[in-house]
Amino acid sequence: MLISPYALCVVNSEAKDIGVDLTKKQIEDSPSLDSDKPVSRQFEQAYYGHYKYPLYWAGLYAWGYYPYLAPAPEQWKKPSKEEKAWDPDLRSTNDVSGHHIQGIDGEIGHVADFFIDVQTWAIRYLIVDTHNWWPGKKVLVSPQWIDRISWGERKVFVNLLRETIKQSPEFKEESLLSRAYETGLYQHYNRPGYWADELAAK
Repeated sequence: MLISPYALCVVNSEAKDIGVDLTKKQIEDSPSLDSDKPVSRQFEQAYYGHYKYPLYWAGLYAWGYYPYLAPAPEQWKKPSKEEKAWDPDLRSTNDVSGHHIQGIDGEIGHVADFFIDVQTWAIRYLIVDTHNWWPGKKVLVSPQWIDRISWGERKVFVNLLRETIKQSPEFKEESLLSRAYETGLYQHYNRPGYWADELAAK
């Protein structure tokens, strides 16, 4: 079974408990998913309809019309009929871990881990390990810079040059990910920061 972040109430790190605003009956009656398959848009439509959640793909932001999880159901908007229809498949981050990163001019590393934004539940960065290509380091790549993913080749194609990624700010796991680091990262790639649109939407 899948549980949407819309249902989360509280996370108790010490007890390792997650409270959800759902009854056992609601979960039992929820559409079931085969764990070895991608999550299709058809499944999501049935799932979100079952719980009467708003469709996160209906707007421009991580949660449809909102950059963050809407605080109350009365603030949820229904998607208009004019919204563009599309049908991607969702996959677990486990499916992408280990995939090689393919730049414009060659491979540059592999996906080692991910950074998840705890406020929006969006994948902010792929942590790329470059040690197989040069006496390297770990760097961050935004999902916004991905062109496509080849599941058959196990490759993530990004619209970036190898040398540009090689010269990007190093990411050290013992360091905190600060806004100053993110600003420097986006400036290095000459890309606008994702937070500008989210601040404007508040």
